[in-house]
Amino acid sequence: MTMKCVAIDDEPMALEVIKNFAQRLGEMEVTTFSNPLVGIEHVKRTRPELLFLDVKMGEVSGVDLAKEIPEGTFLVFTTAYAQYAIDGFDLNAVDFLHKPFSFSRFEKAVEKVRQAIKLVNYSTTPPLDGEEITVKVEYKNVTVKLSSILYIQAMDNYVKIYTVDGKPVVTQLSMKSLEGMLPQGEFVRVHKSYIVPRHRIESYSRTQLQLTGGVEIPVGRTYAASFFN
Repeated sequence: MTMKCVAIDDEPMALEVIKNFAQRLGEMEVTTFSNPLVGIEHVKRTRPELLFLDVKMGEVSGVDLAKEIPEGTFLVFTTAYAQYAIDGFDLNAVDFLHKPFSFSRFEKAVEKVRQAIKLVNYSTTPPLDGEEITVKVEYKNVTVKLSSILYIQAMDNYVKIYTVDGKPVVTQLSMKSLEGMLPQGEFVRVHKSYIVPRHRIESYSRTQLQLTGGVEIPVGRTYAASFFN
C-alpha cells in the first residue's frame, strides 16, 4: 500500500533528495514544501502518514511546528544539526536523519514508520475477531473463539485452553495438532507446554512473559529464539 508522505524543508536540494529516495524505495507518495508554514497547514488538513521535517528553517523552528502535527502522522526529523536530536525524540519522533544521509539510512527510517503504523493498526483492530476453532471435548464438539483465548497448556495426555470469559476447555487433542489449527503469527509457542496469543502479551523477558490479567508463563530455552524473532 502506498504511504502518503509530506516533506518540509527550506532547502530545495534536501527536498529533491527525499523525493528521489522515496521514488527509489517505491510505494511512497511524497508532497514537498519549501515554505514551512504552508507545509504544516497542508499536513494538518490532509493528515499524511509520514512527515519529514527539517529542524531549522530560517526563523521557523521545526521543533515548534512538530507540536502542531495531527494525531496519526508519524514524524521523522531531518537536519544538519545533530544537537537537535534530543529535542526531536522528546516530541516522539520515530527517527532522526542527520544530513547528509544515505539511501540505506533513509530506508531504515521509513521501515520504522511502517512498523509503527502496523502496531497502531493492530492495536485498534479487534484481534482475531469472529475467528474460532472447534475441538472435541469428551464426546462433544465445542467451539472456542480465538479472541477469548488467554493461553493454552499441555497437561499429560490432554490440552487445556484457558479463556478470559469462562472455564478452561479440556480436549484430548495433542499440542501439535492444536497448534496446527491456530493462525500462524497470531499465536506463538513459547514453551513445550504453552502456546499464547500474541495480543495477550503485556511484557516479557528471556525466561518469562506476563499476559493480560497478570498471568505469568515461562519461556522455554529451546523456544526463546523463535519467540523473540
